Amino acid sequence: MAEPGVETRTRSSVITARAAASFDPVGRSVAIARAFVRDTLQGWGHSDVVDDAVVLTSELVTNAVIHAGTSADVLCLRMEDGVRVEVADRYPEREIPIQGTRRSFANADRENGRGLLLCAALASRWGVEYTPTYKQVWFQLDLPERPVGTRLAGPVLPTSLLPVTDERVRVAVIQIDRSAAIVSWNEDAEHIFGYAADQVIGKPLPDIAAWPHTPGLGSGIAEALQLSRWEGSYGIRSADGRVVPVYASHLRVRDTHGEPSTVCLLVRNHERAVIQTALRNSTSDPGAENRTMDPFEVFIGSPAPDDLDGLLQRTVERARDMLDGDSAFLLLATDDETELEVRASTGLPSARQRFARVPVEAGTGRYGSARMPAVHDDLTAVPGAVPLLNDTGMRSVVTVPLKVEGRLTGSLGVAAEGPGRYSNEEALRLQFAADRIALAVESARLGELERLRRGSLSFLVEASDLLAGTLDRDQTLALMAQMTVPTLATWCAVYTIADQSSDPYLSYVLHEDEERIDGLKALLSKINPPDPVPTPGARIWTAPAEAAHRAALRTSMRELGRTSSPLSSGVDTTFATAGAVGGETVVLPLVARNRVIGMLTLGKPSDDHFRQEILELAEDLSRRAALALDNARLYSERTAISQALQRSLLPPGLPEVPGVEVDVIYRAAGEGNEVGGDFYDLFPIRDGAYGFAIGDVCGTGPEAAAVTGLARHALRLLAREGFGGPAVLERLNAAILDEGARSRFLTLLYGELWPQEDGSAIIKVVCAGHPLPLRLRQDGTVEPAAEPQPLLGVIEDLELYEQTLTLDPGDVLLCVTDGVTERREGSRMLGDDGLTDVLTTCTGLTAGAVASRVLRAVERFAAEPASDDMAILAMRVPEPRHN
Repeated sequence: MAEPGVETRTRSSVITARAAASFDPVGRSVAIARAFVRDTLQGWGHSDVVDDAVVLTSELVTNAVIHAGTSADVLCLRMEDGVRVEVADRYPEREIPIQGTRRSFANADRENGRGLLLCAALASRWGVEYTPTYKQVWFQLDLPERPVGTRLAGPVLPTSLLPVTDERVRVAVIQIDRSAAIVSWNEDAEHIFGYAADQVIGKPLPDIAAWPHTPGLGSGIAEALQLSRWEGSYGIRSADGRVVPVYASHLRVRDTHGEPSTVCLLVRNHERAVIQTALRNSTSDPGAENRTMDPFEVFIGSPAPDDLDGLLQRTVERARDMLDGDSAFLLLATDDETELEVRASTGLPSARQRFARVPVEAGTGRYGSARMPAVHDDLTAVPGAVPLLNDTGMRSVVTVPLKVEGRLTGSLGVAAEGPGRYSNEEALRLQFAADRIALAVESARLGELERLRRGSLSFLVEASDLLAGTLDRDQTLALMAQMTVPTLATWCAVYTIADQSSDPYLSYVLHEDEERIDGLKALLSKINPPDPVPTPGARIWTAPAEAAHRAALRTSMRELGRTSSPLSSGVDTTFATAGAVGGETVVLPLVARNRVIGMLTLGKPSDDHFRQEILELAEDLSRRAALALDNARLYSERTAISQALQRSLLPPGLPEVPGVEVDVIYRAAGEGNEVGGDFYDLFPIRDGAYGFAIGDVCGTGPEAAAVTGLARHALRLLAREGFGGPAVLERLNAAILDEGARSRFLTLLYGELWPQEDGSAIIKVVCAGHPLPLRLRQDGTVEPAAEPQPLLGVIEDLELYEQTLTLDPGDVLLCVTDGVTERREGSRMLGDDGLTDVLTTCTGLTAGAVASRVLRAVERFAAEPASDDMAILAMRVPEPRHN
């Protein structure tokens, strides 16, 4: 039975690979299923559809294991034109659509059912199937079309249009073995990165690679090195600590013995044209050369880069060459068109400028707005006219807007070191080029935003799952930091606020380089924390960068007179810390239940900035993290209160009873967040007489705790006033009934113990609805030591009586709560008979040994942990010692 209006499953495509796994109906299965699908698709080389597949699988498996409460079977199929993922559960009657009705299969406001909505939004095809034993939801994601690999050849170009490189092009050739360790390092690699071959051979390449981290997107370097062919940009940390941007081409090969390795060709990023082999369609059409080329291709070149960063970088390079400039830059507008974000530049300190923001309206008049073309003959005459070029040495500049359908989408500029280099003619040429590329840039930007959105969704799904999986405060703090570093920021600090009158406290610090954590923590500890402002959104915090700069300056001044001695490790740490926090630092409030409970601080290294999309993602994460942190705080407080209350309801210790061995074992069920209803007590009444009690209040929580406290203290008070057992319990029964609606039923075994000079002990007991005490004689026989009577808290006029017995030397009296006798394993129960059988084997054991053997028998009776509290009270009259 298929969903109405939804394409049913077909088997026409040839299946080339499959992977299957089953997941238990527990919360952690959702995260395991996501990892299974991600690893499977990346292993097949289908990273283009990984994010969509992970999000859809997450929702469907959640529906199965959480909402339907059954196991989930996940099957991944690779086909010629796409991948198919099938998720089946064992609850077919859940959400079965009825043909001909208007009932929708899901509602966006409901927690379950969103998986089908996401299938409709993200999948190429999807469907639902039902059988008598299971329900199955499947979706298919089509793979993007890629042209068949061919040899590529570029057209003959004039010398002026050839890509610009250094005087000598250096190509680093690095070979990586199966374990990602470097086995070959050529002379050009040594020149570019500063490491001699013997410094790096044998070390893993990921140790020095600065791999780009975008939430939810792409593979890591370990995955990239396993692919048969890979090409793209990343960074290598050089010997002096700087990150060298490189463009790399990886080729995986195997030697004559079948051993695989990866050969990596790397050039400096601005020389990517040397090894770049972007795919393009074959131009086998004989008439293609005679056709008029697209103006976009004329400016940008063919083949055009297929990623946004590549397209923007190619644009600024071509714009600079076209106007014979010394530098060029391209900025993209924010959604509200109030700011421009630097996305590409050449001839400028790009590390400092990338993702920096400038206002669209920088001043008065047409030359102060990015919405109109502008030419500045000499920037020294109008300081600050182009904020991006401050302190760069550039004096003349021409800027033009990028517009799509009249809407500002960006700004393109070219600058020169000399004054008066540009006129309106150059502005028109640059505007013509900008008009040709504006639509392509906007299309690529929207595509990037869509990928970021899907990646962010996947990131937040996993983050929410991790945060919801713990109620431990310290673990929540660690998760908050580990989820942001290095995915969103280079370093992170979490401040917490205990209450409204407390100052923010630095609770957790993390840096992507573990060696920087101590220095960063020391720096942050010396400066005042950010103000706990509840205003949502990220705000700039300059204090860490300023403090690091001052510390580095003081250190430099101290070292000026010590040039003959090597720098100390402390100096290195100071400079490294200054570089680590020298970029942009933002603070996001952690607000839960209308109260600021802390701040999440994110930072970048020197001269680096945050993208707006990353800040928005961090803000969304901070809201989830704040709620998780506050829940952990509330849980910790509740647990501490419950444990303190539980301790107050039990005696602080047991008195020594001459001539009688006494031992008690108490086990509270649950995770410590509920006050149990079981209690025990042993106390002196007067000289030579002791009272003992063991009871069980119906239920748990505050109401049960109130009755427990009332019972324990009333027993001591009434017994010491001289009342006998029946009178004590009858008055306690009246006190419980006086509690009204708050009262609880109470089963109670109360007794009085008199040790005798002949070595025996006289006991008087009253058993009010409680499991009967058992007496173990020396010959191994076991018998009940009392008769059952009505429980307390039900009948107003109770008439109770006490029973007297004598424990001879070697006899044992065992008293337990129903958590012992009602221990279950399926349909079996330990019961009174089972407890009797256990006690029969305890002849000759001490009171402590008897209690321990009973506890072991209860624990071994069932595999699952006990679901009820247990109290075991054992009293034994020891046999006389013979000399």
